[in-house]
Amino acid sequence: MDGEWLIPISSIEHYAYCPRQCALIYVEQTFLHNDLTVNGRLLHQRVDEDHVFSARGRKVITGMRVWSEHLGLVGRCDAVEFDGEIPRPIEFKRGKTRRSRAHEIQLCAQALCLEEMFEVRIEEASIFHIHSHRRSRVILDDALRSTTLDVIARIREMVDSHELPPPVADRRCERCSLEPACLPRWSMRRSDRSFWKMIDQDLGGEASCRL
Repeated sequence: MDGEWLIPISSIEHYAYCPRQCALIYVEQTFLHNDLTVNGRLLHQRVDEDHVFSARGRKVITGMRVWSEHLGLVGRCDAVEFDGEIPRPIEFKRGKTRRSRAHEIQLCAQALCLEEMFEVRIEEASIFHIHSHRRSRVILDDALRSTTLDVIARIREMVDSHELPPPVADRRCERCSLEPACLPRWSMRRSDRSFWKMIDQDLGGEASCRL
């Protein structure tokens, strides 16, 4: 990938969740924290620092760096469990059993790197849910692989063009730490409405004309 920008694997989950979120972080270099991002960072720090043992008696490497020269990817896996000679990535997530397509796409990108590095075929990966201590299997079928490759191509196009996709302005924005930077006018308007609603309640409705 001479002359090509290496795509961080972390950007793939961001793009799959919201292309604008990905662009704000990796094109505009904008990042804000909220409780979810702080907890996520602490979680991954613990995974990197603590030694994780497989309940199945298999070799596990935490914080393993992976890359793909063919796809121009670079990043790290929370953990990689070896079933004989076959490495399988494991992604640690908060919550009991929550998973999303974005998580699966990120895992698939990790697996594609591992396949190139170890010259093997990986059929499945796992999401480990911290609160329930349960695993969810992610089957790396052709559909998921195709979607992952498409996301990688779209991220590269976005970075090369320096374009900022439009905001989605839906429920995904509610817990996004970048919402104030992504939709500043909408955020201010929402804050103003909350403020004037509080004043209206204190004044018995006299401020309702400002809403």
